[in-house]
Amino acid sequence: MIPRVGEPPLPGQRYRLRHGVYALLPARNGLLVTLQHDPEPELQLPGGGIDPGESPLRALHREVMEETGWTIAAPRRMGAFRRFVFMPEYDMWAEKLCTIYLAQPVRQVRAPTEPGHTALVVDAGMAAAELGNEGDRMFVRRWAARA
Repeated sequence: MIPRVGEPPLPGQRYRLRHGVYALLPARNGLLVTLQHDPEPELQLPGGGIDPGESPLRALHREVMEETGWTIAAPRRMGAFRRFVFMPEYDMWAEKLCTIYLAQPVRQVRAPTEPGHTALVVDAGMAAAELGNEGDRMFVRRWAARA
């Protein structure tokens, strides 16, 4: 069973299933994350939705590149969680099925192309406390406990 994090679904609210992939990226001195500036500043694991016809791994590489400008290697699936949220950028209620991968950042080849995103390396403890959703924080804590 895939754990649910965050708020329970609202009674009577219809949710659209949205599959997404996210990367936990160990880097020198911490984790490579993205700071999304709008609508509120929030630290996040790089990643996002899988486009129609796109494979999860292709989406992972694309999303990490868009949000951080980094190439990655050796992605390995760690697990998944789901959460029920309103996505203002799409004006929709979504059941987000979030699959988390552990991957190695290889090199930064450009600045992020996703508007409002900045790539940062933060301490793993800070990431475990400050990432914007409980699912991301849960996977960082699991990784840190094994590292």
